[in-house]
Amino acid sequence: MLAQWLHHKEQLRHYVHKNVDDLEAVEDILQDVYIKASTHLTQLKFRDNIKSWLYRITHNTIMDFHRSRQFYEELPDYVVADELAPEEENLQKMAQCLRPMFDCLPEKYRVPMLLSELEGLTQQEIADQLGLSLSGAKSRVQRGRVKFKELLMICCDIEAGREGIIDFKPKAQCQHMLN
Repeated sequence: MLAQWLHHKEQLRHYVHKNVDDLEAVEDILQDVYIKASTHLTQLKFRDNIKSWLYRITHNTIMDFHRSRQFYEELPDYVVADELAPEEENLQKMAQCLRPMFDCLPEKYRVPMLLSELEGLTQQEIADQLGLSLSGAKSRVQRGRVKFKELLMICCDIEAGREGIIDFKPKAQCQHMLN
């Protein structure tokens, strides 16, 4: 594990530094990633996937860092939440279904799709992060999109109109994804 860690550590540091401005926090996050990776090494099914596995741990650790730093001011009781427009409400319902669907993709497509679609990275950045050629990254993102669309068509009834998504219902065979 140590040899693999040392091999990927600088790339991971660069990734963390792109997402966290505090240099001390970057080092703390890297240390947390190493501890988590070392502790959960038995969960890694294939040693060939260690790089993407380390990036997933790193991403989750960065998200935990940002969540822990968010401060919320409690709203007074007299403030009432605005009702969402039906289209916005439908988009939110659909988003709850989409995130677990990413987890159903094979890892070779899931990681590039998450980086592309949820993180907003360019395909060149994805290629650099995952050690792929640019054409390899493009191919994985495109194939991931096709596989994601297939999942979406299998698991979701979506009705769209001029206003956007009019109605959305997960199909019965995919209800387990919402839990």
